[in-house]
Amino acid sequence: LKNLVLSSTKLYRGQQTRGHRHPGQEEVYIFIQGYGKMIVGEEDGEPFDVAPGDVVLIPDGAFHRVINDGEMNLVFNCVFDGKRNH
Repeated sequence: LKNLVLSSTKLYRGQQTRGHRHPGQEEVYIFIQGYGKMIVGEEDGEPFDVAPGDVVLIPDGAFHRVINDGEMNLVFNCVFDGKRNH
């Protein structure tokens, strides 16, 4: 594999990602530890629960944000095309 990147994020209790889009890019989020919520689609979209073992596919250019409203750190991995500017 020449272009895929795997990143890992630890989101502390009470924190959230800024939320963003990647036009022309898809992503896969794999949740490892903790419980929280995620928004995929539009910025004002309805959050849904995420937990260890969940895999979330993020379509090309879709807005996405992860929210840790749980009691422990929320850890997730992300797989994406490393050619992007992010």
